[in-house]
Amino acid sequence: MAQQSLITPEMRKAIGKDLGSVTIEIEKGMIQKLAEAIEDPNHLWTDPAFAAKTRYKGIIASPALFTAIMMRGGALRPLDTGLTRLLDGGGDYEFLKPVRPGDVLTARNTLKDLFERPGKAGPMLFQVFETTWTNQKGELVVKNTSTMICY
Repeated sequence: MAQQSLITPEMRKAIGKDLGSVTIEIEKGMIQKLAEAIEDPNHLWTDPAFAAKTRYKGIIASPALFTAIMMRGGALRPLDTGLTRLLDGGGDYEFLKPVRPGDVLTARNTLKDLFERPGKAGPMLFQVFETTWTNQKGELVVKNTSTMICY
């Protein structure tokens, strides 16, 4: 007997739709604490005097900040699937402009695709999202595609 699809008609209707947004203020302390937590020695994230002498003219956020925001659930909320386990299936990022302390970013999510695969622990549902990050000036600063695996 064939396995019933995990993808409901409601889920299919969500493909291509805007799933909402979240707004996050980027604080200097947030940038510095992340650098310390991941032991990233780049002075662009932590040393105002050093960063002022670079082409950025001040502290900027590490690209790792976006993954941290995504993983803490601040920007990406997977569809409710009824499955209890969630795995990060990876992502691709395109960084377009530096992000600075004081920037207010809005992350807007769109569901790009849904598909299923069999797994050792049972069926797996893959949710592919596109997130666009704009700053307070309306400038696109980051664009990313993320895959979440539910099983």
